[in-house]
Amino acid sequence: MAPDRPTLPPVRLRSDAELARDALAAPLLTRAVRLARWAGPETRVGAGGELVDEQLPAAAEVLGLAGDEDGEAYASEAWRVAVDTGLVEVEDPEETEDADGAEAAGTAGAAGATGDEAGDETGTARPGENLALLTGGSPQDVLAIWLDAFETVFADATAPYVDDLEALVGEDGTIDFEALDWDPEGEAEFLEGVLGNLYLLTVSEGGAGEGPVPLPALAASMVVPEDMSEPTDDVLEQVSDAMMRLDEQFRILEPVGLVAYEPVDEALMTEEGAEGGADGTSAAEPFDEEDVSRYGMVRLTPLGLYAIRARMLEAGLAAPAVGELADKGADVLLDGIAHYPQEAARAETAGWIAGRAAQDAARELLAAARGGDAGAPLRRLHAQQALSLVGADAEPAVREVLDDPELGGLARVWLAERGAADIPAPPESMIFWLAVDTIAAHLDADGDLEELQDLIEGLTGRHGGFFEAVWRVDHPATADVLDAMGRLHRDKPSAKEARKAAFKARSRT
Repeated sequence: MAPDRPTLPPVRLRSDAELARDALAAPLLTRAVRLARWAGPETRVGAGGELVDEQLPAAAEVLGLAGDEDGEAYASEAWRVAVDTGLVEVEDPEETEDADGAEAAGTAGAAGATGDEAGDETGTARPGENLALLTGGSPQDVLAIWLDAFETVFADATAPYVDDLEALVGEDGTIDFEALDWDPEGEAEFLEGVLGNLYLLTVSEGGAGEGPVPLPALAASMVVPEDMSEPTDDVLEQVSDAMMRLDEQFRILEPVGLVAYEPVDEALMTEEGAEGGADGTSAAEPFDEEDVSRYGMVRLTPLGLYAIRARMLEAGLAAPAVGELADKGADVLLDGIAHYPQEAARAETAGWIAGRAAQDAARELLAAARGGDAGAPLRRLHAQQALSLVGADAEPAVREVLDDPELGGLARVWLAERGAADIPAPPESMIFWLAVDTIAAHLDADGDLEELQDLIEGLTGRHGGFFEAVWRVDHPATADVLDAMGRLHRDKPSAKEARKAAFKARSRT
């Protein structure tokens, strides 16, 4: 049975050490670390672990943001990350009061945040155990802490934007979330989908690669139905709304190091405000294709690729990474790369071979290539491609299978490509068996149709009486291959011969 095809193309990730360095350099985590080192007995926090308002100016000053109008907001955000990632440990008000109630009350009073004045008791904070892991732990420890920071920022990015919070607070002090018209699950699902699409565009052959993706294209991928050839004005308006939504979200996600983002040009809002809606875009003609970068450009960083893949794996998706098969057996390698893009398959195979002696690698690959199951032809094709990366030292191992009915053909090809001497001529049965096996492999690979047609016509053109001989070949895929040749051969008489041969092959079995 053929292996299940991976959901996503394989991603090339940087090493854990490189990713950990990127994580430590992320502006938001850097700020969280500075606040964690600053935290101490004098640091007052509210019931939810947040810094009390009176502490925010000092926190902003620690971050060098005392003169920034958003300095306190940045400090509050960094503090929340520090608490959520365990860089800061918070003692709740009750614990603090039990420990030394009088002293805690006095300190809170000095900070201007006593229970009488603020109506809330305050707790204290100190550096947490995870702070030491950022300097003394492993790269995996650093990445685990960074992933927790990303989770906090992701939650922030999906939270509703509130201009007037007081208007939403009821008489009992609770917030009326229904008045926000906010769907937490829907918001999270939307952003998950966007990041998933961005990941797919990055790792797919012919996709964005390391380049940025225009925000309109990313928004359209979430809004425009796949079967819609020309978006309606209503759909274009939805795309514009999604763009503005993503603009805010990517601004929030960038400081944690997940994305590199070039925001929507604010001048664009003024230029198009008269024609468009409140967001400044026109529903009928929202994008200037000549300067699409003005509408925002985004790309996943290497750290972002690592994070989105981690989330996909948690969700149970198959999200392979180049290099993860290096320590596996040849059978796992050949099944694993069965439907990889060519470049990724070559990189994975080269890494696998690098850890083995040439003859050992060749013997493992040849042994794994055997079999009569549906996936075997493609395994053999990949084994042949893998052997092309093995050095000439593998020749003794390759010669060992010259008489093998399944492997003798590819062994002869390998030897001939290296100019080896004394290659025995293959029996005719082996030639036709290899032809069927090769076509079966390419059919399973779902490759380029024109290339497959060229392969079929090349094989039939080299051998006179091809169809009269090939239907007798004892290969599990003979009839299916002949059926495919009957559909794909561009020469009508040859296609007809193939269909007749397929009928004979089925009658024979």
